Amino acid sequence: MNFRWVFRQHINEDTVNELTQTLRIPAVLARVLVGRGLTTPQDVEEFFHPSLDHLHDPFSMDGMEAAVTRLSQALANNELVWIHGDYDVDGTSSAAMMLHFLHTVGAQARYFIPDRSVGFGFTQQSVNLAHEAGAKLIITVDIGVTAVDSVAYAKDLGIDVIVCDHHEPAEELPNANAILDPIKPGCMYAYKSLCGCGVSFKLVQGMAQRLGQPELALKYLDLVAIASAADIVPLTGENRIFSSFGLSKLNTNPLPGIKGLIDCAGIKLGEINNSSIVFAMAPRINAAGRLGDPARAVEMMIQDDEVMSFRIAQELEQDNRRRRAIDEVTYEHAETVAAKSLVDGARRSLVVHDNDWHAGVIGIVASRLVERFHVPTIMLTTIDGIAKGSARSIREFDIHNALKQCEDLLIEYGGHKHAAGLSLHVANIPELARRFDVIAQAALTTEMLTPDLTIDAELSLSDLTPSFFKLLAKFAPYGHGNARPLFYSRDVVSANGVKVVGNNHLKFRALQNNFAIDAIGFNLGHRHADCSNGRVFSLVYTLEESVYHGQTTPQLRIRDIRPV
Repeated sequence: MNFRWVFRQHINEDTVNELTQTLRIPAVLARVLVGRGLTTPQDVEEFFHPSLDHLHDPFSMDGMEAAVTRLSQALANNELVWIHGDYDVDGTSSAAMMLHFLHTVGAQARYFIPDRSVGFGFTQQSVNLAHEAGAKLIITVDIGVTAVDSVAYAKDLGIDVIVCDHHEPAEELPNANAILDPIKPGCMYAYKSLCGCGVSFKLVQGMAQRLGQPELALKYLDLVAIASAADIVPLTGENRIFSSFGLSKLNTNPLPGIKGLIDCAGIKLGEINNSSIVFAMAPRINAAGRLGDPARAVEMMIQDDEVMSFRIAQELEQDNRRRRAIDEVTYEHAETVAAKSLVDGARRSLVVHDNDWHAGVIGIVASRLVERFHVPTIMLTTIDGIAKGSARSIREFDIHNALKQCEDLLIEYGGHKHAAGLSLHVANIPELARRFDVIAQAALTTEMLTPDLTIDAELSLSDLTPSFFKLLAKFAPYGHGNARPLFYSRDVVSANGVKVVGNNHLKFRALQNNFAIDAIGFNLGHRHADCSNGRVFSLVYTLEESVYHGQTTPQLRIRDIRPV
């Protein structure tokens, strides 16, 4: 794939110089910090040293006082609390945290996670189950902010509702006892980018404070870190604090229900980072709902017995292997359908549908289609005569807003700027595809359809001292919204020839001005001619430290190469 190289714009060099002199850090790293909006020494101090003291007061979130008061009443009256979650990592982590916390403080609590075949959302089915169980209060987690009808139905049955969500609200809000959603109109909460588990954590935090036991909330930071990484929320502000302390807990003292998962995934304590979550832990948690009952993920996470957690994780491991096989078959088919749709270059979006695609892999395959074709993509299957699926987008396109413009064609939809779920009548798919592409044509230029690499700063390889790497380590934890800094170096040559190793990976020693460092470019073997035989080239790369046989070696991880 070809990339546009884009340098960060509007970097104030006076601010860069001030940070360089005040903090005594390299100008290159000061430029990276300023490019990420960290413009004062205090900003940098809070970024380099996250603190639990900087978590926002949960009661500054609109609706929190009402939510805590109603939940306190449920505890005092020994009422059954019904928790309704979603089937993804964020939703199951939220449900597990809320359930475990309520049981810890002596509450009666049960939960429900809908199957993917039923579809996403807070449904009347859940309300009926809650009513049959005798629940007087429902808490929705990672869901519910658009569930106007279901909340009204619950109220008609005498059941109160607290909504904990982070998705975009519709014009009409549900008539719930409290709606906790930092992006709803009128909410002045200082941080707007929490995942669903993050919002649920704020309710747990508020309840723990009200009970005079604020430390109770902190035991769930590992769940919040897992959900934040898996749901791809930006790891800035409060999320960075959650991720930093949650990863620390994962590496030292994870919940027993998570320890079993870690053991099953073969991850070593002390080496867990957000990549471990995204590529090893989250797929196994998601497997519970993709190919079976999503409640298994909740049951695993709430275990106080590591052995039982490990056994459930082994089940999920088997499901994840099956999921990967289905994923590959589905992707091959969907890629063929997508390529035919885009062959003439007239479209700037994809809407693909097949009655037999497995609902459990639709979101994964939609994301892979976006990676392959770099256009906004909607992928649909058919369940009980209704088309249901997932929408995924590229950075420049707000797919939730696009669906909103097509809502007259949809039964339901919900999500974020870059990811959403939807359902509609099969007969409406052609019109959705037509209208969706009209919106994409208006919003996306030809340049936007080429993926870009946003370069943080130019770097001389001779700047790569041990102290530089020590400072760079403070930028972690990395993830969405805080990616590894992307550097650019020009006039580079290979010091020792270029090898293609493994599965099409480039490997060589990058040499610039008599300074050499190891470099590797995964899946870039086809670029061999651009950097071999003495050719001079430019590199875009991230920096990492490779551990091999107990030895740590700095290296460049190449993202792209251009011969001079």
